[in-house]
Amino acid sequence: MVQDLIATYGLLAVVVLMAAESACIPVPSEVTMLLAGALAAGAASGPHSSLAAVIVAGTLGNVIGSYLAWLMGRYGGRAGLRRWGRYVGLRLHEIDKAQNWFDRCGASVVFWSRLLPGVRTFISLPAGVAKMPAVRFGLYTVAGCLLWSAVLATVGYGIGADWQTAERALQRPSLVIAVVVCTLIGIWVLRAIRRSRRESASEVVSSVVLRTMVPR
Repeated sequence: MVQDLIATYGLLAVVVLMAAESACIPVPSEVTMLLAGALAAGAASGPHSSLAAVIVAGTLGNVIGSYLAWLMGRYGGRAGLRRWGRYVGLRLHEIDKAQNWFDRCGASVVFWSRLLPGVRTFISLPAGVAKMPAVRFGLYTVAGCLLWSAVLATVGYGIGADWQTAERALQRPSLVIAVVVCTLIGIWVLRAIRRSRRESASEVVSSVVLRTMVPR
């Protein structure tokens, strides 16, 4: 179905499919961008778009869908998402996972999560719940989505007609990437916690010193 849509409607289909994925609808961006990149390389007969146009279309669709999900989180709230999300196909355990990531790592996770299958689809919801500023959210989102779309489209472009082989091959590396990114984020969080504790300890020591120095 995805192949038929992209082959028929070209860049418009790429925008719509990528927007759907970022709006929490289960459309695999890996398939969309790999196929779009392959078609840009001439994997099928007929007119085809440039690789740059495919990357822009994929990024644009992701950003549109991400803002839709951000608005759902901002105006629906966490309670609203948990109550009504199941009726529109939202998976509650994925929402909770994304919420935990956002709570622990802060706004920068909006960028990093765009490189992780699964979490990338839902991270906009907790960003909206937290009322993350629209411009800041957009900057992180564009950066992450551009990188994701560019890598997949470029791989598809290089593989050409064998894009399905690449899609299967990327499943295992995706897990590796997820582990690496999770580890890096974990290290960053631990360092932030330790830094916060050191600063708190320093403030306590300074307070004690000042009290001993100030005459009563």
